[in-house]
Amino acid sequence: MTDQLEDSGELQLPVLRLTADRLRELLGPEQEVRRILDIGSGPGVMTCVLAEAFADAEAVAVDGAPGLLDHALARAERLGLDGRVTVRHAELPEGLTDGDEHGAGGLGPADLIWSSKAVHHLGDQQGALDALAAVLRPGGLLALAEGGLPMRFLPRDIGIGRPGLQARLDTAQEHWFEIMRAELPGSTAVVEDWPAMLGRAGLTRTGGFTFLLDLPAPLGETARAFLHNHLTRLREAMSESLDVEDCRTLDVLIDPGAPEGILRRPDAFLLSATTVFTGVRPAR
Repeated sequence: MTDQLEDSGELQLPVLRLTADRLRELLGPEQEVRRILDIGSGPGVMTCVLAEAFADAEAVAVDGAPGLLDHALARAERLGLDGRVTVRHAELPEGLTDGDEHGAGGLGPADLIWSSKAVHHLGDQQGALDALAAVLRPGGLLALAEGGLPMRFLPRDIGIGRPGLQARLDTAQEHWFEIMRAELPGSTAVVEDWPAMLGRAGLTRTGGFTFLLDLPAPLGETARAFLHNHLTRLREAMSESLDVEDCRTLDVLIDPGAPEGILRRPDAFLLSATTVFTGVRPAR
């Protein structure tokens, strides 16, 4: 899984770098950025991008998996960022609020907080935003990559099975997501209007932006491997939500030897949209 996460991050590097540039613009030249938190950092791909974009800041990878944090440190060393990238082991959501009012023992303080697809795995999403906003220094920025659009990577008719497979996969994933959210500890229903939620956390200048990753066919080896892993996970997790024919189609797509499989077919592409929502803690 670690290698899959890092491969996914590598594919997203063009979007991640554009995102870091936009965050720098939103902060403005007058805002000093000394410390950055990457909440739910995984193997630290975005942590290192942020360290490169903010050359005077310490970038902290925060995750609950020690193995992923080891990878973050190793990546930073490979990129010549060791000493500026550090790690913090923290289980979420508990780790968001541990510590006293000065941040001792907790995460803070920070001038920029980044979190990608981590908050939706926490039962109380608004509570998580409240805790993150409280860690920001005045003038600091909270940025969340949440939502976006479903990834696209195959034509509607792929020559095997019924056309429209991806639409049915979207439906199955939405059903899985609904169950996952309902089963989280402290699960709290909330209208996922992220700018409004950031505003309720006490942040101002809330808004959002979206960048596209567009890798046309034919795909390279890394993108094909990423899609193969993605489809394999869907086959394992969604089989009860799909009919027999769609399961058979997925079996062909993940078969490494099949000409129609994702590793060989010439029509596979990769199109995804990353949406980032931001808010600023008011200056004193």
